[in-house]
Amino acid sequence: MVLPGKKIIHWLKVRFSVKVVQATEVTQARRLIDAIDRGGVPLNPAKVNAIARDLGLEVSRKAPVEATIARIRQALARAGH
Repeated sequence: MVLPGKKIIHWLKVRFSVKVVQATEVTQARRLIDAIDRGGVPLNPAKVNAIARDLGLEVSRKAPVEATIARIRQALARAGH
């Protein structure tokens, strides 16, 4: 039997766990960069911008996709990925 207080603490840990969210964001960014390195061309600048924002980067909608990709690469390098 789980006590109500412990259930709330468990829910809070799951809800606000940073590791799970970061792993997903970094994985998504890594997949984008890997696809580009294999010769792929990102066709949707909005998706590239969304990935960059998920990493915590501020991105203008007017920023060139190439510049955003370079910033994503730098963020991954800083994170050790």
